[in-house]
Amino acid sequence: MAETKALSEPQKALRKMGLARDIDLALHIPLRYEDETRIVTLRDAREGDTVQIEATVTESQVQYRPRRQLVVTVDDGSDTCVLRFFSFYPSQQKALPVGTRLRIRGELKGGFLGWQMVHPTYRAAGGELPTALTPVYSTVAGLPQAYLRKAVAGGLEHADLSETVPADAPPVPGQATAWTLRQALQFLHHPTPEVSLSALEDRSHPAWLRLKAEELLAQQLSQQESRRAHDALSAPALQPKVGGLHEQLLAALPFQLTRAQRRVGEEIADNMRRERPMHRLLQGDVGSGKTIVAALAAAIAIDAGWQCALMAPTEILAEQHFRKLIGWLEPLLAPRGLRVAWLTGSQRKKERQEMLQLVASGEAALVVGTHAVIQEQVQFKSLALAVIDEQHRFGVEQRLALRGKMNNRHPRQGGGAEHSGAEALDPRLRGDDESWEPHLLMMSATPIPRTLAMSYYADLDVSTIDELPPGRTPVITKLISDSRRDEVVERIRGQLAEGRQVYWVCPLIEESETLDLTNATATHEQLSAALPGVMVGLLHSRMPVPEKKAVMSLFTGGQMGVLVSTTVIEVGVDVPNASLMVIEHAERFGLSQLHQLRGRVGRGAAASACVLLYSAGDNGRLGETARARLKAMAETSDGFEIARRDLEIRGPGEFLGARQSGAPLLRFADLTLDTALLEWAREVAPLLLDRHQALAEKHVARWLGGRQDYLKA
Repeated sequence: MAETKALSEPQKALRKMGLARDIDLALHIPLRYEDETRIVTLRDAREGDTVQIEATVTESQVQYRPRRQLVVTVDDGSDTCVLRFFSFYPSQQKALPVGTRLRIRGELKGGFLGWQMVHPTYRAAGGELPTALTPVYSTVAGLPQAYLRKAVAGGLEHADLSETVPADAPPVPGQATAWTLRQALQFLHHPTPEVSLSALEDRSHPAWLRLKAEELLAQQLSQQESRRAHDALSAPALQPKVGGLHEQLLAALPFQLTRAQRRVGEEIADNMRRERPMHRLLQGDVGSGKTIVAALAAAIAIDAGWQCALMAPTEILAEQHFRKLIGWLEPLLAPRGLRVAWLTGSQRKKERQEMLQLVASGEAALVVGTHAVIQEQVQFKSLALAVIDEQHRFGVEQRLALRGKMNNRHPRQGGGAEHSGAEALDPRLRGDDESWEPHLLMMSATPIPRTLAMSYYADLDVSTIDELPPGRTPVITKLISDSRRDEVVERIRGQLAEGRQVYWVCPLIEESETLDLTNATATHEQLSAALPGVMVGLLHSRMPVPEKKAVMSLFTGGQMGVLVSTTVIEVGVDVPNASLMVIEHAERFGLSQLHQLRGRVGRGAAASACVLLYSAGDNGRLGETARARLKAMAETSDGFEIARRDLEIRGPGEFLGARQSGAPLLRFADLTLDTALLEWAREVAPLLLDRHQALAEKHVARWLGGRQDYLKA
């Protein structure tokens, strides 16, 4: 604390911006540049140009019409120019007396009264002109450009910018001649006047390519190092048994697995056979059948005498899984004296205590719940498999906490599978090895684009369910202006008359209060009035959990015709009779979220539709990003194509969620444009890890500053 108090205000501002180390300052690249390398005469200038002139003050006065302002007229010998300052101090006026010679820089505006500049920068004329462009940095309050420029220059001078890319590495793509990191940074902070400004702005200049390549290399090193460290850990080897729980579950299912489900199931089973922890992402489009694949993996763990945990981000989604898993597994577990347990934050104390005891004793072979599963009081007897659904919606700490639930204890004796002779002899299988890790299976209904999988998920194995189960009907998507709401209500009447059910999704109530959107409560009232005799339900995040459950039960049971909801139904809700999804203010939703919502319909045999109601706003036009999202939704229902377009529109943040919390997303590289650099980094990273370990460590420390642990969650 004492150290922080001793810091000056500008130093505190630097810390606030994360500019603590010399290398942080060196990597703080300018936002833009100003050309102060030459003097222009007013006679040769054009309107709209930002120019630097040298001129003499011929008049200086404060005017009060139309508002108080300092007006200074200057003459450079070729023409005159008026400088206007609407915000100024009396000392400023005193510093600009008639006869003062100034060097002035600003944007020239023309008019009937001649040239003028508003709030230009100025200083005393004379002195040598700079030989490079002047950098302008992003900053915060209390941190002037002059101070920041000096700090960055100091960082550049003192930072260790020695080469960490070895001489035996292939050249960086796009560079005719190799640039060192020092050369690239010196150039980007002080480019020469003849440089192509467009190459700097679009980051295609060779200096930029070097910087982006280094950044991607740090990311690849961290991810690949994480994978190697993970592969060195021990996990229980779980072998599916002939005639065991896995085969019994397959035989009891009322449907056949798709080819894709069988393929990914085998990939997962193959991982779990090994004595190193699985670290796999199971991705598949909405409704592709990920839950049954997770259930089959759980069956393998339970059959071997271990426990499995499944964690979902919302209570509705967790309950959906719980119901399915109980239906599939409970009849097979009961004869073995085993149960499926349920853990959420809203449970009553007595029920919660009962569940905690089942988990601790090992009687609960499968534990399903929300983040309550990872709370401190939850003690597993023998956790061997952790499944995280919609993994991008959990924070890094939550995922690390679930991995930390491995208790290093031996599997149950009795009540489940007995130890084989090999298990009895192998101390690792008895739990004597203190470095146990559970197998980790993460699931996502938001498919990961290839470039994202290559970069942020390089430490994971990825399994993809790329086909939908038979019987899923295609969903027609319509874009309709909210001025045609009456037509949509009429369509709802038609669906209800055929015995179908309808979702109507509104933006979050908290948002609608600030954004003046029609909130869920008002929409519920309007639809209730427009559809007499129809039960119209309301579901939103502020409702108590028992109320939410009661509403969902009525809708799932078919008694409720229309469900007005916020995005709490985004994932996990499965009502085959629902054939129409209306999304209000669709322009406010993210692309992957729209796709998830659309996936709630088309789950039965009836033809289904998704209506995207959009509002064009006061100016009658949709924003460019919103238009791109809605266009993508109308053009394709392929989750992978949706994911690719979402990456283009919004960058990687949406896909990663909190995965990168504590470590920056890419600051310089762009995954949609820099694929060649990413391929280079993937090739060079193992070279460093295998042959130049010290350089690899130095490179990661330089770029990530110790935050790489967050990439390993």
